[in-house]
Amino acid sequence: MYIDFEETSKILKNAKDAVIITHQSPDGDCVGAGFGLKDILSELGIRSRVVCSDPFPKRYDFITSIGAGEEFEPQTIISVDVADTQLMGKYEKIYGDRVDLCIDHHVSNKNYAKKTLLNADAAAACEVIYDLAKYMGVNITRHCAMSLYTGMATDTGCFKYECTTARTHEIAAEMKRTYDINFAKINRCMFDVKSKGKMRLEARAVDLFEERLDGKLVILAVTQKMMKELGVEIEELEGLAPLTIQLETAEVGILIREKADGELKCSFRSADKVDVSEIAQTMGGGGHVKAAGCKMRGDIEYVKDCLTEAVRKALV
Repeated sequence: MYIDFEETSKILKNAKDAVIITHQSPDGDCVGAGFGLKDILSELGIRSRVVCSDPFPKRYDFITSIGAGEEFEPQTIISVDVADTQLMGKYEKIYGDRVDLCIDHHVSNKNYAKKTLLNADAAAACEVIYDLAKYMGVNITRHCAMSLYTGMATDTGCFKYECTTARTHEIAAEMKRTYDINFAKINRCMFDVKSKGKMRLEARAVDLFEERLDGKLVILAVTQKMMKELGVEIEELEGLAPLTIQLETAEVGILIREKADGELKCSFRSADKVDVSEIAQTMGGGGHVKAAGCKMRGDIEYVKDCLTEAVRKALV
């Protein structure tokens, strides 16, 4: 059931011992949304903790160093930036059918929670949470503002993706004016600082590009073997997907990352008109019009062929 800010604020104000679920393979938006909401609940006098199926990447230490919260038996279950319970990883079995409130911005949201606050026009889940906090009149701490800004910056590619709206820029301006966030430091940490392993991989990326469908589809597959050879961790590959649509002929780009257990995480990007969320949904995933993803298993060449066929149909 979809709800508005008024009903969402009532749920939050009446919450008790809340668990905040973020999605596996955490990115800036789910980390920022999770810890930003934790700060908001703290201002309301409500105890909460943030959980994730995977460890939070080290580059988000400036957000997560405050601690995810103490262990307790939750009474309120909240998910943020999670469009489908499958994205909860190990927490799907624990909380998947018990989610009281979902706060999201994905058009592909499965409406699995008892109540869902969804704004598919928002650039990030953090944008939704910021507007919710302002609606509620809750004090936004500097840490909360940094967390929410990080989610907005990362989901918009530092405000250059098409999902960026006038409202997104307005919020960023409000944060700078009111909370004196060090934008440059956060943006450097999110977009510029890289390990040698990632820099080696980026240097090889063009040679690893596989052009299909007359160059309209570009696939970049990174295996566990390649990661070990280059000395790069899988969570460092988060920002590589946009590289696949930099080729001038590309209409769709796909980054394939092989996890340690053999699962293949496929990240789709659209250069212009193709709705990659529709492609991802045919493969059991979802996301946004210009950025989406899915998980697959099997021989990597077979998976490439399946993805190619799905893209071929979308291009017709």
